Amino acid sequence: MLFLIAFVGAALVALVLWKAMNPGGIEVARVARRPVVRPARPRVSGPDDDPDFLRQLDEKVRRRDEPPSA
Repeated sequence: MLFLIAFVGAALVALVLWKAMNPGGIEVARVARRPVVRPARPRVSGPDDDPDFLRQLDEKVRRRDEPPSA
């Protein structure tokens, strides 16, 4: 019987200590945390989206199609 009383008493002490160490529970941690704002990454585009690349490619094709000058 004494063992059972000691066990219940130890469980109550553990519960009180647990509540004392973490008074607000999980909700306090959620309120205290601010959302992480990450800077936006620059959009990576392929060479076929670059106007300068397309212009240079068009010039190369035109030069190749032109007949050689005499």
